[in-house]
Amino acid sequence: MDFTPVYLVHHFFTRFLDFFHHWYVHGSRRFAHAFISLLEQLDEYFAVKITLLHFFEPLYKDYSVIGRILGIVFRSARILFGSAVYATAGVVVGALYLLWLLIPPVILFEVVTTFPRSVLHTP
Repeated sequence: MDFTPVYLVHHFFTRFLDFFHHWYVHGSRRFAHAFISLLEQLDEYFAVKITLLHFFEPLYKDYSVIGRILGIVFRSARILFGSAVYATAGVVVGALYLLWLLIPPVILFEVVTTFPRSVLHTP
């Protein structure tokens, strides 16, 4: 008895499922890592975390009333602007991730819906 066709069918489905595991599990981990790296790079520039830690400290160690008020005003603006940039980055990366997740189902849908028509309508 020849087991080559059985092996080939089994290997095809194994590799088919391995592709989806690699695409969704490993790819999602890479997307998450890339997003966290992006946030770390943005935090190096906007320093929202450090700004929150020193929020009520006076700006440039100016302990006068003006220095304390300006410190809160400038740090609030920096936190708001940095948070807006983080949120924008999150929306963009989330949209890209959603598009990336939809690539295999869209391709499978196109293959399944187009293949029977192309086979049945050949001259």
